[in-house]
Amino acid sequence: MNRESAIDLLHQYINSQKMIQHSLASEAVMRQLAVHLDQDVDLWAMAGLLHDLDVEITNADPKTHGRETVRILTELGEDPRMIEAIGAHNEDSCERQRETMLEHALAAGETITGLITATALVYPDRKVASVKPKSVIKRMKEKAFAASVKRENILECEKIGLPIEEFVVLALNAMTLIHHDLDL
Repeated sequence: MNRESAIDLLHQYINSQKMIQHSLASEAVMRQLAVHLDQDVDLWAMAGLLHDLDVEITNADPKTHGRETVRILTELGEDPRMIEAIGAHNEDSCERQRETMLEHALAAGETITGLITATALVYPDRKVASVKPKSVIKRMKEKAFAASVKRENILECEKIGLPIEEFVVLALNAMTLIHHDLDL
């Protein structure tokens, strides 16, 4: 599937502009992670783009979210590595531990986009470009730092050899590059 088809698929299943923006942000972060780690850039970016395809179908139910996306992408004959990573990005609906670099990266990458977005919203200009890495790390350490953002998922970046500070900087840079698409 090419990016244009993936965007069409995303719009077929997701109505919320906020969720579309989250998917675009996750795509950008996963793309930069793949470049940084010398991985398959297109595969990783596509996983970031499509990971929440079923979020509205499942009402983001932690017990089922991810499973419908796996079904949809399997029926479309998409790359099994991407499908496995998407199936494992939500540990509450996955019946196994994350194993591959892509699985760890997707869990971390899609989660950090939510935290960075939540952090940007506390700034007066509400822009990702205003967010500093120290602010993100500080919010990450707060007990109730952002609804639906799991600290453990962000720490998955360390399982692929990326210290949290470096990961935050990489993610912020990726999101800043597409801030015009994010309306942030």
